[in-house]
Amino acid sequence: MKQVNQVGVDVDSEALVCAAKHTGQRLPLATFANTAAGHKKFIRWATKGGRSAQVCLEATGIYSLEFALALHHAKQVEVMVVNPRAIKDFARACMQRAKTDAVDAGGILEYLERMPFAAWQPPATEILELQAINRRIAQLNAELTREKNRRHASQFAGASATAIAHDIEVNIHHLERRLERMHQSGLQLVRGVPALATKLAHLVSTKGIAEASAMRLLAELLVLPDDLAAPQWVAHAGLDPRPYESGTSVHRPRRITKVGNRHLRAALYMPALVAIQHEPNVKAFYNKLITAGKKPMQAVVAVMRKLLHAIWGMLKHDQDFDGNKFFKIAAKTA
Repeated sequence: MKQVNQVGVDVDSEALVCAAKHTGQRLPLATFANTAAGHKKFIRWATKGGRSAQVCLEATGIYSLEFALALHHAKQVEVMVVNPRAIKDFARACMQRAKTDAVDAGGILEYLERMPFAAWQPPATEILELQAINRRIAQLNAELTREKNRRHASQFAGASATAIAHDIEVNIHHLERRLERMHQSGLQLVRGVPALATKLAHLVSTKGIAEASAMRLLAELLVLPDDLAAPQWVAHAGLDPRPYESGTSVHRPRRITKVGNRHLRAALYMPALVAIQHEPNVKAFYNKLITAGKKPMQAVVAVMRKLLHAIWGMLKHDQDFDGNKFFKIAAKTA
């Protein structure tokens, strides 16, 4: 009879906390680093003795994708990636009260044991390639900004810095050419896949989202499971508000968690700023928040969050941006 280990994994930014069973017997809790080397160690541990392994984990986006891909390509391993909402509802149904990494891993293992196994299918190759291209563009843009800052500083360094300033200028032009090549590679990839081209067209129908921003957004969003709801996208981006209260006297203003995909947050920031300036419905929503006493940055973050909801609707329902669905402007009375 084929021997199979069943493993539930709680994934975070740094660690993989693993609860496992073999032939009905619970194995000692194990923890591995959430790195490429840690993924290899996990696979060796899960398949020790030539056994096969069924692994279940939550879809936590940026933290779980690389791990899920490593498991998908490993021999003797099957992986199931589950909507976090399903795991949460299952734990509630089991009356799970405590919440620790070990308890969460045990709950995921129990979910794996009781629910039908559905093997995970990774995002299409072109989506992963698009993500790699856009993250490389982000890296090059960061380096370009640093070089421009150095150019500005060199203007105050005197005549002795002429050679340095020239070298910086050469590197700036070099980076700009590389950025343009990467941008064109991304566009060519998107336009070569009709489904991607359609999604890109929906996004750029929004005043504030140009081609470059649309590609960045698609690259981060299309790797997520299809069954995630808009609020889960918000949580994945780290744009969900977190209350900070203690007793009856401490009630600090809510701040976003920032526990999530920083690439997605960065991709939303500039489109939100431009939309506030040029999209009437977005501007009206922003102004309403300011009138209600929100600080400008709080209002911008609220626009980012609402814009992400709008993008979810546009991609799910195959529609262009509709300003009235974003925020309906009250009709002026005579």
